[in-house]
Amino acid sequence: MSNETSSARSVVVIGDALIDEIHDAAGVRELVGGAALNVAVGLRRLGIETTLIAMVGDDEAGAHIREYLSDHGVRLISSEAPLGSSRAIVRRAANGEPEYVFNEAARQRSIRYSDEAREAIADAGLVAISCFPFDVPSEVDALVGALADARVAVDPNPRLGMLHDRAEFVRGFERIAASAVIVKVGADDAALLYDGDLDALRVRLREIGAAAVLATAGAAGATLDTEAGIASAPITPLAGDVIDTVGAGDATLAAVAAGLVSTSPTELREWRVLLLRAMHIAAATCRAEGGLLRTPESLADAQRGVHGS
Repeated sequence: MSNETSSARSVVVIGDALIDEIHDAAGVRELVGGAALNVAVGLRRLGIETTLIAMVGDDEAGAHIREYLSDHGVRLISSEAPLGSSRAIVRRAANGEPEYVFNEAARQRSIRYSDEAREAIADAGLVAISCFPFDVPSEVDALVGALADARVAVDPNPRLGMLHDRAEFVRGFERIAASAVIVKVGADDAALLYDGDLDALRVRLREIGAAAVLATAGAAGATLDTEAGIASAPITPLAGDVIDTVGAGDATLAAVAAGLVSTSPTELREWRVLLLRAMHIAAATCRAEGGLLRTPESLADAQRGVHGS
């Protein structure tokens, strides 16, 4: 994978980076995570030069986060973290879905934009925003000032344990979404932030100004609503069991963002190709634990030399 990419094909990702402390029948283990971090690493695995702007502490957890990003070739521009690095304790509920309890650093996360950060944003072909504190007006004001006229992709990705004010979060999110080149929303976002109607949310976001909206509905697949028309795709069937769906949304956003800086889709068939590729990548990512993006090709490579092949 080459690091030689033009700034027009680079992406800046803004949002969260944390440690997932997973508790289950196997015991306790830690994974580097965070929605924005997963998107940034996913983009780099797809060959896109990527910078992550996030709050990371000068502590042991922060060292793990920095090492992980370095291993994957993602540049980090960190904001100060007076409360240390963010952490989430993750347990499975009775229905199998993950439940998160966030530490104080995660609940009070804040991002500030240094000259280095603003320069990276100005040079990027796209800025992707995920799991941002949209319910803090001062954070949204600072984000708007730093973005200037950047091309933006946004995923609200609210977390119940970090959500302070639902109505304010919606206001802040829609302030960014109204001028975004693409907005990704899921069924969980519709349920937590709106009235639960994902199709109605997709239509609303297009009406307020989003150039394109990607609505993901889990097992029901996804719909991409663009100025060229509407495309839908089912879940991609792949060999192997679904192990963990947590990273699927982040992988989908990374795949779409990579497509938008590598190509310039204008016709519906081009958007459909982009959507199908994103569904392939999301399905592959679900075949392993954690949020690390996988592709169908990487899964196939992992099986070479196995069972006599």
